[in-house]
Order: sequence, then C-alpha cells, then structure tokens
Amino acid sequence: MSNKTLSPTEEALMQHLWRLEKAFMKDLLAELPDPKPAVTTVATLLKRLQNKGYVAYRTFGNSREYYPLVSKTAHYGPKLRGIKQLFAGKPAEFASFFTGQAKLNKAELLELQRLIDAQIEQE
Repeated sequence: MSNKTLSPTEEALMQHLWRLEKAFMKDLLAELPDPKPAVTTVATLLKRLQNKGYVAYRTFGNSREYYPLVSKTAHYGPKLRGIKQLFAGKPAEFASFFTGQAKLNKAELLELQRLIDAQIEQE
C-alpha cells in the first residue's frame, strides 16, 4: 500500500477507477463531469498515480487498461482511524457531527439508516 498523499484531483480520479475496477482512458473520460479535461491532463494524473503506487496498467495493443493497486479501504482506513481518535472512539458522536455538518437531506439520512440497519442485521 502507498502512503503518499493524493491531491483532490487525483483522489477524484481514483474514485472513478475504484468504482469501475479497471478502465481504459475513454472509460475514465466518459465518467468525468463536463467540461471534460483534456486527455493529456488525465494521462498526467494517471502517471502521477502510478508514481505514487496507486495505479498500474495492462497494455492491449496501443491502449492501456488502468486498474487500482491500492483499494479504497486501504486508502481511507488510516483516515478513518484518525477520525475515530478525534471523537474519542465514540461513533455516535462522529455520526452526530457528520450528519449535522454534511447537511444531509432526508433521502441521504434514510440511506444511512438503511446501511446501519443492514449492519445490525449482520451482527
């Protein structure tokens, strides 16, 4: 796992790659919001992510299929541990802070409730 920090733009690109699991340049460009960045911009971001140990690729002819080397869990795990420490290991305090600060709408809160209920059912 890499321990290098990602820029907000690199992290945004990784979000798409994590969701897609593997992608060619055209797939990544299709996922990005308008106005689309230049292909060279995305290529530069992918090169930086490779240098940081987050991304690799397989070559198919003249095309590269990119895939993550670092899982989303591995990337965010240390950050979540820091949040846990910040709230003295009290998840309810974090949840209260998060839901208040994120200004979630009713649908988002219901989705969180559904996730929590599903986790309770697994216990």
